[in-house]
Amino acid sequence: MSDFKTAKWPERIICLTEETTEALYLMGEQHRIVGISAYTVRPERAKREKPKVSAFVSARIDKIMSLEPDLVLAFSDLQADIVRDLIKQGVNVHCFNHRSIQEVLQMIRTLSALIGEPQKGEKLVNQLVDNLNTIKASAARITVKPKVYFEEWFDPLITGITWVSELVEIAGGIDCYKEFASESLAKNRIIKDPCYVIEKAPDIIFAAWCGRPFVPEKMLSRDGWQTIPAVINKHVYEINSSDILQPGPAALTDGINQIHRIIKNWSTQHST
Repeated sequence: MSDFKTAKWPERIICLTEETTEALYLMGEQHRIVGISAYTVRPERAKREKPKVSAFVSARIDKIMSLEPDLVLAFSDLQADIVRDLIKQGVNVHCFNHRSIQEVLQMIRTLSALIGEPQKGEKLVNQLVDNLNTIKASAARITVKPKVYFEEWFDPLITGITWVSELVEIAGGIDCYKEFASESLAKNRIIKDPCYVIEKAPDIIFAAWCGRPFVPEKMLSRDGWQTIPAVINKHVYEINSSDILQPGPAALTDGINQIHRIIKNWSTQHST
């Protein structure tokens, strides 16, 4: 009779998005990864060490199968077709759908449980929570809070998703479009007319154009935007999309740290 206690945890994992790749590296479990998304930039070494098997909404199923994965990690409805095709091939797939800070932390806990290393996941979660609490405590000392407009895409204008809105407010800002934050689909976060942003009068503008370099001229040439306080006072900033638009460790560390530093500097200038 087989010894059922010798059942193995996944050892050949493919990550179709960046945040699970980064989380596994941070847990010291990168040896399990046998394939990654071509859009992975964190950690930088992953691009050199791991085969690229997918874009975001498409994947090389033949290459994935050749790597003989025992688990594929996917994200959201946008990868539903890839998930379907892999399941038809008999592959074990776990598709995350995390959109908030709490859900990002739960993703890490679930991922660590899937590989049989829950204590490593909890350690990483605690590190991320500690950073969030440090930022929150610092932001509590901000006496003048700026109104913040976050632009995720430029044509059409799309404002920030749930975790981005949450991070802006933890960092000490007031999200101009908090009413859109609960909308997971980008089409439901479209600002129909750029003039509406003028009416919001943001003090700070952050731009992270979802994998595209930010072109300030494209934003600042919009009709009427020259009257926005953030534009008048030159408080328009780019945040690399890999630091803020992937729902994983990057957003809860480098992403929020950048946002807080800028908000804190703005507040210092306006509280005297």
